[in-house]
Amino acid sequence: MTNQTFKSLSRRRFLAATGAVLASPALAQDETADAEAPVYDPLRPPPEPEPPVTRNISAFRSKDWRPYFDHLKRGAILVDLDSRALHYWSEDETTYKLFPSSVPLTEDLTRRGRTEIIRKVEGPGWAPTPSMRKRNPEWPEYIPPGPDNPLGTHALYLSWQYYRIHGTHDTRKIGRRSSNGCIGLYNEHIEELFGLAKVGTQVLLI
Repeated sequence: MTNQTFKSLSRRRFLAATGAVLASPALAQDETADAEAPVYDPLRPPPEPEPPVTRNISAFRSKDWRPYFDHLKRGAILVDLDSRALHYWSEDETTYKLFPSSVPLTEDLTRRGRTEIIRKVEGPGWAPTPSMRKRNPEWPEYIPPGPDNPLGTHALYLSWQYYRIHGTHDTRKIGRRSSNGCIGLYNEHIEELFGLAKVGTQVLLI
């Protein structure tokens, strides 16, 4: 076979192969879609789209503790669910902190009222509640401390069963409706709050 004949056959094979691909655009698109389709961890799905929070800019501002608490013994934490912000005041009033937070996904998961910190844990483990397991039977029974833990690096346990103020490794959740009832903070913020708050610090969710 001559070199010229080989080149001619190679060119025909190339054109035939190209024609087959062009004749099947759906196949090419499906393969591209499969290659680009993102894979999400079911325990950390991307936040659901939601309309902008028009009140957030105006409401995310410093507050005075007096309309909400009678005293600051052992400090106080106010969680404003509308502005998605957490406020902390120290007992001696020398420290005030304001942190952006995540809030519960739906109203039926939301709890308002007064509670307090009953336990502080650095490097918390996490287990889904019975209701979570019922809704999501594929979830594991327990996740140890680490980068896959939904509670982040620190957790403040409240007197309400299953409710916590905790960190998150999924920073997309902060400032959004994204939790199953708890209040989430950036890990660097929960670490700071963890060092300030005490067992017995009063907490109010409004």
